[in-house]
Amino acid sequence: MRVIVVGAGQVGESIAADLADDHEVVIVERDPDRVEELTYALDVLAVQGDGASLATLEEVDVERADMVIASTDVDETNIVACSTVAAVSDAFTVARVKQTGYLETWRRSQHAFGVQLMVCTNLLAAEEIVRVVGLPAARDVEPFAGGRVQMAEFEVVEDCQIAGRTVREADVFDALTFVGLFRDEAVVIPRGDTVIGAGDRVVVVGPPATVRQFAGSVSSEESQRTVEDAVVVGGSEIGVNVAEMLSNRGLDVRVVEHDRDRARQIAEDLPNVVVLESDATDPAFLERERVGDADVVVSALASDERNLLASLLAKRVGVSRAIAVVDAYRYIDVFETVGVDVAVSPRRVVAEEIARLTREGGAENVAILEDNRAEVMEFEVNRDSPIQGRPIRESVQDLPDDVVIGAITRDDDLVAPRGDTVVEAGDHLVVFTTTEAADRLTTSV
Repeated sequence: MRVIVVGAGQVGESIAADLADDHEVVIVERDPDRVEELTYALDVLAVQGDGASLATLEEVDVERADMVIASTDVDETNIVACSTVAAVSDAFTVARVKQTGYLETWRRSQHAFGVQLMVCTNLLAAEEIVRVVGLPAARDVEPFAGGRVQMAEFEVVEDCQIAGRTVREADVFDALTFVGLFRDEAVVIPRGDTVIGAGDRVVVVGPPATVRQFAGSVSSEESQRTVEDAVVVGGSEIGVNVAEMLSNRGLDVRVVEHDRDRARQIAEDLPNVVVLESDATDPAFLERERVGDADVVVSALASDERNLLASLLAKRVGVSRAIAVVDAYRYIDVFETVGVDVAVSPRRVVAEEIARLTREGGAENVAILEDNRAEVMEFEVNRDSPIQGRPIRESVQDLPDDVVIGAITRDDDLVAPRGDTVVEAGDHLVVFTTTEAADRLTTSV
C-alpha cells in the first residue's frame, strides 16, 4: 500500500514509523530541518512542501496513493489537504482534527470535506480517560466484541493478592484470561507456572464484570473504591468532554477553570457540573475546596508542566488517583514515574487509532500496548481458517509462539477459551500478541 502522510509532527512520525516496514510511505512536511531528520531516521521518502497544495501533492504522485493521512497540528490544513486529494485521486483520506465541531459536521454528511475518515484527537483522549476512570487501578482499558469483552492492563502492587503467585494460582476468575505480562522492557507470555511479581504490568481479557472483580486483586484497597466524585482541572475541550461524560455516568463532577469567561461558558453548557473559577495549582484553593476528598482528579490543562504540577498537588492533598493529559507522549514514563497514576497522550491515542486502520489481515479492532510492544486484536474466524473446527490445544500449534487467545464470542455468547474449546467459523477471537508476531498472526487466522 502506498501511503502519504501530511505533517511530520509526533503523530505523523509515529504513523510513518509504524507503516514503514510494510508499506511505501511518503511524508510531506513544511519544515526542511524536519524533512532532513526523518530522511535519516525512517525508511520513508520525506518531501518538503505544503500538503494542502495541489502542486505538492502532484509532486509526490498523489494519484498513485492508496491512502492519504493528514495529521498536521492545524485542523483546517488537514481538511483542505483531504479535500484537495479527493479532487484528484481515489485515495482513502483520513483527517486528524482536534475540534469536535468539525467531527459533528463530518458525521452529518457522509464524506464531508472529501474526508472518508475523521479522527478527533480531543474526543478520543477524553474517551480513553473516561474508560480508565471507570475501572479503578487500570492503566489502560479497551472494549472488544461490542463491549462484551474488555481488555485491561494493571500494575501489580506489593502485598496485593496475586503478587508472588503463579498465573495458575491467581487464575480464580471465571471467563478471565491472563494474556500478557510486561516486566521492565520485556513482554512475557504467561504460562501456568509464570510467577507474577510486584511491579509487573499484567494484561487480562474477559467480561467487564469479571475484569472489575480482578482489579481488586492487583491494587491497594484505597484504589479499589468506586469512583463517585471527580475533579477535572482545566476547561479545555478534552476537560469539558471528560466532565460531560463522567456526569452522564452519574458521577459528581467539579471543573476547575481559571479563566472567568470560559468558566461561565462551561457552567452554562454543563448544568449538572459544578464549575469553580480558580487556579488548581494553588494549594490553599485545593485545601479550601476539599479537593483531596475526590476519588479522582483529571488534569487537562494546556501545558504538560502545569498538568504535572496540578496532579502532584492533588495527590499531596489526598486524592487517591491522578490522571494527567500529556501532549508530548515521550514524557508519559516521566509522569508515571514521579507519581501520576495514569498519563494519557492525545497524540499517542490518535496515532494508535490511525495505526489500527492501516493494519492488514482483517483485524476488526486493535489495541496497541506499551509503546507498540504488544497488541490485542479481534478477528472473525472464517471457514478457510486452519484453526476452525479444532480444539485450541491442537490449533494453537499453527499460531505464532507469542500469541494467547483471550476470549471467544459466538453469536451473543461469550466462550471462555480453554484447551478443549473448539473454535468454529464465525467465532470472534480476542487475542494478545507481541507486535513482532502480529503480522504472522493475520495469516494464521
